[in-house]
Amino acid sequence: MEIRAEDVRKLREKTGAGMMDCKKALGDADGDIAKAEKILKELGLAAAAKRSGRATNEGRVFTRIAGAKAAILELSCETDFVARNEKFVELGEALIGDVIARNPAADDAKLQEKVTEAVAVIKENMSLRRFDLLKVASDELTVQYLHGDAARIGVLVSVKADKPELLADEKVKEFAFDCALHVAAFSPMFLSEADVSEGYRKEQEEIFQVQAKNLGKPENVLPGIVKGKLKKLYSEICLLDQPFVKDDKRSVSKVAEDIGKAAGGKIAVSAFRYYRVGEELSE
Repeated sequence: MEIRAEDVRKLREKTGAGMMDCKKALGDADGDIAKAEKILKELGLAAAAKRSGRATNEGRVFTRIAGAKAAILELSCETDFVARNEKFVELGEALIGDVIARNPAADDAKLQEKVTEAVAVIKENMSLRRFDLLKVASDELTVQYLHGDAARIGVLVSVKADKPELLADEKVKEFAFDCALHVAAFSPMFLSEADVSEGYRKEQEEIFQVQAKNLGKPENVLPGIVKGKLKKLYSEICLLDQPFVKDDKRSVSKVAEDIGKAAGGKIAVSAFRYYRVGEELSE
């Protein structure tokens, strides 16, 4: 079958594999990009863990914390010029304020109406791409972070403590903010191994099983190889298992444990949200 150049380009962007490898994989997969991506992963020609595709549009991320609620929102547009427009920023702030106030559904008509009205004024297509609302419990500290003036990356991180007074400790506050910087830099997919979706886990196990067999090792050692590959994967995609941004000799969870002890109690990262403008969303 004929392999389209556009499909080869998309597969290269998703996997980082070479052009000819992508073309061959697409041929073996009868043109199915998802199947071709899995083939490349099984051959070790693409990263097993890839959070998202390349950013493909413009816009901004907005965050807000108000009382016991924290919100994050992505508003998209066609050009970076409009993303810096004062009216566009005002729209994003109004939308996230509404999210905080009402906790609306994803397809809320009032939110969409605000966007439609703004399109008529700014004269460029825009869309409310997604938003999320976190509840902040009384034993949690939630921080927000927007990367750079363009705000193309936004993060919310919640840290939970076993004693309320720990949340006022400056070291705990600093750790919470550093975790937000960490998430912005390393874009974890999940909080912990326990949060990895079963579908994703199964897909990676199948890929690692094929990779292990390709090594030509005895059958009895293959499960151990797969287990080792999964452990390494989790250290790359799970926030709590990742090497901490300010001390790569310790994991995020270990740093939390040490800071909690120093403060006289226990703390742990309990939730996070990471948005990057234009990132490919999982279905």
